[in-house]
Amino acid sequence: MPDVPFIPETITVHLGRPESEAENVSVSFPDYIKNVASSEIYPTWPEAALRANIYAQVSFALNRLYTEFYRNQGYDFDITNSTAVDQSYQQGRTIYQNISDIVDELFNDYVVRGDNVEPYFTQYCNGTTSTCDGLSQWGTVPLAEQGLGPYDILTEFYGEGLNIVNNAPVDINTPSYPGVTFRRGQSGNEILRKQIQLNRISSNYPAIPKIPNVDGFFDEATENAVKAFQTIFNLTPDGIIGKATWYRISYIYAAVKRLSELDSEGITIEEVSKQFQEDIQRGDTGRVVLELQYYLAVLNAFYPEIPPVIISGEFDTDTEAAVDAFQRLSGLPVTGIVDVVTWNYLTRAYFGILATTPEISGGAPVFPGEPLRLGSQGEDVTQVQEFINYISQTFPEIPQVPVNGVFGNQTQAAVLAFQQMEGIEPSGVVGAITWTALADLYSDLMVGFQKQTDQFAGTTLSEEGA
Repeated sequence: MPDVPFIPETITVHLGRPESEAENVSVSFPDYIKNVASSEIYPTWPEAALRANIYAQVSFALNRLYTEFYRNQGYDFDITNSTAVDQSYQQGRTIYQNISDIVDELFNDYVVRGDNVEPYFTQYCNGTTSTCDGLSQWGTVPLAEQGLGPYDILTEFYGEGLNIVNNAPVDINTPSYPGVTFRRGQSGNEILRKQIQLNRISSNYPAIPKIPNVDGFFDEATENAVKAFQTIFNLTPDGIIGKATWYRISYIYAAVKRLSELDSEGITIEEVSKQFQEDIQRGDTGRVVLELQYYLAVLNAFYPEIPPVIISGEFDTDTEAAVDAFQRLSGLPVTGIVDVVTWNYLTRAYFGILATTPEISGGAPVFPGEPLRLGSQGEDVTQVQEFINYISQTFPEIPQVPVNGVFGNQTQAAVLAFQQMEGIEPSGVVGAITWTALADLYSDLMVGFQKQTDQFAGTTLSEEGA
């Protein structure tokens, strides 16, 4: 599902039940709503009733689009014209002028429940031959005749707490899957979203372990959760989020949250918030640029076609040239802009090097690909602790820590002290930049104290001790 709802330029309608062999047609969204409204309600109804129904029809269609209700199930359409499950759409039918005028005004307005993000699932029935728990189309007429406005009519059927989103942006309707796989060691907003979804799904399927750090970094815990999900839902348990796993997670998430039900749990703004910058390009600065430059610097040691960059945190012309070169080598469009596809290719290339060459010039191990934080364990934590203890011999403001492979409070305090000393944002987490700074200083100190053959020791020794 997209980050936030938008009005699609077009909507693809399946002219039959979901499982039937039937034609798909793509029509502009306003034309689709005009057709639905002209097929389901009468132009002679009071205007307030017409408007209430059109709000419901717009919101119903947008809920199907936002939740990718059909595409998550492998279908190649957005909605059907079967009134058993969706709204009536009659190809080529006459559109009533007054309905057309109202739709032109309201097609980019939709209903939400409270502060939830997703368009509310405004279930409705005609109220005569079929009834349901949602809106009664014929039931809107007497309410309008009593003088109720469109919003009050909606609350009569759906309850209090509704809001109307006005003038939603119009955008191209594209599938949410970005076309690349995600695996351990990578990071980004797409991974953050899937971590949130997997943790919510795990409440209904407790065999899926909780991901303790929901931060967009694809760590071991995320990999384990993905594998458990894949096992439960009969997917290849490889721990990689490809197209099938992506859409299956989205489908199950929407199901457990009942996003296509009147009693929807809803999606909060926190669940769709972004932690990572979407596109990185010339002129940008900050941590994400530092990480980009670090990966490019490592790749430069193995691919001479990629020019060297200075890890400065500023996306300058040299960085842009390195990105251009990497995109050219990878067969990607050469834009100089790091989008999700370029970032995905970049990190995969880095981890390919890491798997075969854990050290680069100077003998310092390269960043292992996963941020190390409070609670982390393993050889990489041991390496950080060894870095810290060696550095602390020269810089006493960095406290010594036990070398036990467990990232505890003492290690976190030492990392914070090191970050403050080096002018790195003090997070207590060892990411690519902190790891590199630790490794570089460790290497500098190690080389500085190692005497080469025939090198003057710095002190003249004599038998008399003079």
